Formats: sequence, C-alpha cells, structure tokens
Amino acid sequence: MSTQQVAERVTAEVYAEVQQFYAEHMQLLDGGVVDAWAETFTEDATFAVPTLEEPTRGREELRRTLRRTTQELAAAQEQRRHWHGMVAVFPNDDGSLRVRCYALVFATRREQQPVLHRVCVCEDVLVREGGRLLVKSRKVTRDDLP
Repeated sequence: MSTQQVAERVTAEVYAEVQQFYAEHMQLLDGGVVDAWAETFTEDATFAVPTLEEPTRGREELRRTLRRTTQELAAAQEQRRHWHGMVAVFPNDDGSLRVRCYALVFATRREQQPVLHRVCVCEDVLVREGGRLLVKSRKVTRDDLP
C-alpha cells in the first residue's frame, strides 16, 4: 500500500483572491493594456515559454514583448482570449504561492469563428508586494510541444 502526500491548502479567501488576480491579469493581457499588465509582475520577474531559449526577464522586457505582440495582433485583426482553469494554489514556506493551472488561448480573427489556439499548463509563483499579488515567475508549457 502506498502513502499519498497531502499538500497544504490555502484558505478560501486566498484562493478567491488568486482567482480574482488572474481574472484581472488576463483581461489586461487580452485587452492590450500593456503598462497595467506589466505591473502585475515583480520588477525582476521571469517568464519562460517553450518557444524561447531563455526566459523573458524583468518587467520592462515583458512590457516590450507585450507591446510588440499587441501591435502584431492588431495588424492581423486578431483577438486573443486567455482562460485559466483548474487552478491549484499551494502555500510556500516563504509566504509566496505556487499556482498550477490549465490555460486555454482562443484566437478570433475579424468576421471568423474563434479557434482554440493553444492548450497550456501555467506554473506561477505569486508574491505579495505592497499588499497585492504579483507574478514572480511563470513557466508555460504547451501540449503540442515537447
């Protein structure tokens, strides 16, 4: 017989706060609200995706990356929507939060049907600075890539 380890859980209040954070964070991203979205990361945040050899580092680099992506999507007349679900939140000993969730990205071109663009797993570390949650690190993996 095996022994299962039970991970420590966060309170319902913290879980709801994390859900609200992601709702606002993703709406800023999808709305192309570049500066406000970048402010949801720590100054020294890292953002790792499988299509880049190195993670994006720092709020300013994140800002530049989103600005470029927003311009490219506008030129293509494409709207992206991110949906985070199956959100699991666990406390770390240092007070940060470890979050793992599924992320679906939908893409809609003007006058066309929406399509499922990507299916991902998103693993974040959230920290509290100035009384609010911020992303300290993010690692995204895609189901279609090794």
